[in-house]
Amino acid sequence: MANEYTGAITQDSKNTALLTWIGTIFFGFIPGLIFYLTKKDDPYIQDQAKEALNWSITAIFGYIAGFILSFVLIGILVFMVLGICHLVFCIMGAVGASNGKTFRVPFAIRLIK
Repeated sequence: MANEYTGAITQDSKNTALLTWIGTIFFGFIPGLIFYLTKKDDPYIQDQAKEALNWSITAIFGYIAGFILSFVLIGILVFMVLGICHLVFCIMGAVGASNGKTFRVPFAIRLIK
C-alpha cells in the first residue's frame, strides 16, 4: 500500500478515487470503467480505477460461480461471503483513496494491467 507516485496527489484525485470505490459498492464495474476511460491524465485515478475494475470483474466471476453452485445449495453461502468481501474491500479502497494511498485488493484477478 505504499504510495508509488513521485508527484503530489491532489485532493481532486483523492476525491475522484474515493468516488470510484464508493460507486463500485453500488454500481459494480461501471464507475471503475468510466474513470479508467476518462481520467487518462491522472496516474493515481488510473491506478485506483484499474484496481476497482479488476475487483469488480473478480466479483462478477464469483457471483457467476455462486449462481452455478446455488443449484447444490452452497452457492447461497458463496453469495453471502462474496457480498461481505465486496463491501469490505470497497470500504478499504475508499479509506486508502481518501488518504492518498494505493490500495490493492488481495484476491483480485489482475486482468487489466
